[in-house]
Amino acid sequence: MKFRIIAAVALAAALATVASTATGSIKRATAQSVTVWVMTDAQNGWPGAIAAANAQFQQQHPGVNINIQYQTWDTVLQKFDAALAANDAPDVIELGNTQTAKYMAAGAFSSLKAKTFPNSSTWLSGLKSSCTYRGKLYCVPYYAGARAVIYRKDMYRQAGIKKLPTSYAQWLTDGKKLMKKFGKNPNFSAFYEPGQNWYVATTFVEDYGGHLAVQQKNGKWKGTIDSPQAVKALTIFKSMVRKLSRASKTQDEAHPFPSIPFAKGRMGRSSATAGNGRTCSTRRAAPRRSPSRRRWARTRCRATSRASTCRRSSAAPTSASRSRRTTRPSGRTGSRPSPARSPRP
Repeated sequence: MKFRIIAAVALAAALATVASTATGSIKRATAQSVTVWVMTDAQNGWPGAIAAANAQFQQQHPGVNINIQYQTWDTVLQKFDAALAANDAPDVIELGNTQTAKYMAAGAFSSLKAKTFPNSSTWLSGLKSSCTYRGKLYCVPYYAGARAVIYRKDMYRQAGIKKLPTSYAQWLTDGKKLMKKFGKNPNFSAFYEPGQNWYVATTFVEDYGGHLAVQQKNGKWKGTIDSPQAVKALTIFKSMVRKLSRASKTQDEAHPFPSIPFAKGRMGRSSATAGNGRTCSTRRAAPRRSPSRRRWARTRCRATSRASTCRRSSAAPTSASRSRRTTRPSGRTGSRPSPARSPRP
């Protein structure tokens, strides 16, 4: 319940910013309608939070319509790029923390000031940093979660595993026991890990002292996935996956969702995200005109949220925080999506 309330407050604050005047005040609305793109996660997981945010916003800004449009992760970026090109971007958009960098660099989002958000002092530094580009803030945390391992207790018992592993060596040993017990099923995986589920692979890179990229003194980033530490980590990860997983090598974690083979008894354990992280940011919209003359004013984004985390299972060899955010385009080109706006041409 606390999570849903936080989400509602975040969305309501973001909407309020979109409808505010150019000075940052939210006392007088200048937009006739506000378009918000959020993921179907919200539609299916916390519709009450969306309804509460809408109600709060409309109470503060009577007469301003809210147009909620639900998006899916596999198509949102393509649609967003097309909307930016057509100068018809949403006022608020939810994006993942790995999706915002190119849009911040291209100037698609309006800059923000953290101090305008009541709980900005509580934001997790990792989430805030992925909303920041060249010292400026372009989105705000919406929600976050920790990656953990889930496992089948019944299969552990049947394989003779009496306690959870506390080291990577024990993790591998237990995996081999699971494969020996259930491996006659050609679809069984002791650790279900699709080939395109790169989030888990990156946790190995960090655990072995590597990084995907490092920032140089001139502010530019340099890829370091070929460093000795990263290569060692990915080599170990690849070996583990080949031994313990029979998941598709060409699909990601959403095709199918691990819960499906998990329920069918086709895996002993898998990595999962206990709540996805996102950030919320919005831009201000100018009053909407006729479709043929629709124009947008560059605006700032606001939202309030408190990132939540969950504890990693002791069965997991690694964990990684995954976050998404909502941003909004500023007319340039984006923590679980971000609201953004586009500037006036």
